[in-house]
Amino acid sequence: MVEIGYSVAPAFRRQGYARSALIELLRRAAAEPAVTTVRATISPDNVASLATIAGLGFVEVGEQWDEEDGREVVFEVPARRVPPA
Repeated sequence: MVEIGYSVAPAFRRQGYARSALIELLRRAAAEPAVTTVRATISPDNVASLATIAGLGFVEVGEQWDEEDGREVVFEVPARRVPPA
């Protein structure tokens, strides 16, 4: 399993960069035979990031507490599911 993360500078948000980066991270994970699952953890208040993973096959699998970020929702998707560009 690999956990992915992404961030876009405020001046460049809402232009598709996060989705493009996420798709490339998923493709990279799919290229590694040892990787079977891709995980993303997102604050329940991060509406933009929740929207970014929507439609890419991620399924909510639980919650966790992060010492730095607080409550996070855990999402996973099979690594072999490569989304369209």
